[in-house]
Amino acid sequence: MREGSGGSFRNRFSHYAFFPDHIFKPFIKSPATFSLLFLFFSLFLLAGVFLSTRLLHSSTTAYNLTIKGSGKSQYYPTNTSQVPHNPNHQPRRPQVEFTLHCASFNNITPGACPAHYPTNWTTDEDQNPPSSSSACPDYFRWIHEDLRPWARTGITRATLEAGQRTANFRLLILNGKAYVETYKKSFQTRDTFTVWGILQLLRRYPGKVPDLDLMFDCVDWPVILTSHFSGPNGPTPPPLFRYCGDDATFDIVFPDWSFWGWPEINIKPWEPLLKDIKEGNKRIPWKSREPYAYWKGNPEVADTRKDLIKCNVSDQQDWNARVFAQDWTKESQEGYKQSDLSNQCLHRYKIYIEGSAWSVSEKYILACDSVTLIVKPHYYDFFTRGLMPVHHYWPVKDDDKCKSIKFAVDWGNSHKQKAQAIGKAASSFIQEELKMDYVYDYMFHLLSEYSKLLTFKPTLPPNAIELCSEAMACPAEGLTKKFMTESLVKRPAESNPCTMPPPYDPASLHFVLSRKENSIKQVEKWETSFWNTQSKQP
Repeated sequence: MREGSGGSFRNRFSHYAFFPDHIFKPFIKSPATFSLLFLFFSLFLLAGVFLSTRLLHSSTTAYNLTIKGSGKSQYYPTNTSQVPHNPNHQPRRPQVEFTLHCASFNNITPGACPAHYPTNWTTDEDQNPPSSSSACPDYFRWIHEDLRPWARTGITRATLEAGQRTANFRLLILNGKAYVETYKKSFQTRDTFTVWGILQLLRRYPGKVPDLDLMFDCVDWPVILTSHFSGPNGPTPPPLFRYCGDDATFDIVFPDWSFWGWPEINIKPWEPLLKDIKEGNKRIPWKSREPYAYWKGNPEVADTRKDLIKCNVSDQQDWNARVFAQDWTKESQEGYKQSDLSNQCLHRYKIYIEGSAWSVSEKYILACDSVTLIVKPHYYDFFTRGLMPVHHYWPVKDDDKCKSIKFAVDWGNSHKQKAQAIGKAASSFIQEELKMDYVYDYMFHLLSEYSKLLTFKPTLPPNAIELCSEAMACPAEGLTKKFMTESLVKRPAESNPCTMPPPYDPASLHFVLSRKENSIKQVEKWETSFWNTQSKQP
């Protein structure tokens, strides 16, 4: 505290500290005088309380003005001069909620998307930048690798349109709005919920997703073969978005439709489902679960799954596997009573095996606290390249499944603490690094980096139509409408997307790939040694 002409703050405070003794002692000696003094101070205090209450009421009233219109309710002061100034307090902006305006969409202007949603939004972080923002999970680094084929040449309009051959739809974002040109309907509602997810991204980050133009293929297996575009003089591959890729293709991987719901088999959106699985994990501790490897699915989609069925327990052999064929027709007729994913965390081990390509089921299996036994995969989705063998999952051979599963379960039951740690690492990864916030941030960064590669200004094709949440959710019915309502983004994000990590340099990428390969080879050595020992026993 600065000193002034009246002396230091300490000295002045000390002077007035003795004020009561000097003033009140003469009055205290007289009871009558003391009573009058007491009455005077009581009236003074009551007046102060009354005045404070009035001020508090007027201050509260100033903030209690409801602004109606556009379905939003906000609180603003009626007179900013009434608001006490606190230089150390950063006022929190009122939250804006985006509701579905189905009445307007269906009646007043049929088929027209509402015009009141903001196409520009400034977050609290934009106004008050933090010293450091949160870093994205490490698997975001694969965005750079997926877009590397166009890093040198960019993407021309002709290159983009070459992907129309197999695409289900073309999507454009212009000035914060989405437009779709449909080429052919996808299987079930894959295309519907993929577009729905992108619309929710625009609601989460209004005006922050740049203009872009892309082709999307909703079929499982990737099709842009690297062999067709190799060599120094090879043509530039068309950029085609889909749900999975492999080492022999250039397809760009994108979060799958089921993050926003899969109505055909009654799988709810990811955010509420993730909470259900987390609660389901608590019902039976890992050591109290069935000490076997569990799988349930449709074996008819791939030979490798038909081969897995042979590992089921029989009168002749127990491979420590409990596998079941899923009859989805029967399940739908019975109301999916046996398909609640939150009730399937009952075994210490769960098997993930691909179908015709990658399978949506992988994230549900990894979330279960059980040790995930991954039969050697040939495909990857956007997050699985962030998984490490023996840390997040246990690798299983695809050409000798039964023996490999038998060894994995025996090893885990003999090393319970280590096995339990593997299961927990996977479920923690899913809960913490694959939460819906990061799914949206992955989409945001992928689309933002992709847009930088376009060498042309996106313009609307003649058959593209504007889509918004009302256009999709208001006419929807049944589980489709229910899941859209549950996954609706109701307000803009209060913070910016996580900070994108840098691309891999050749040495760090080689290290990651070598570490994965060496971990798998180590398990194969353990397994070979185990079976060699078994064969020597009488």
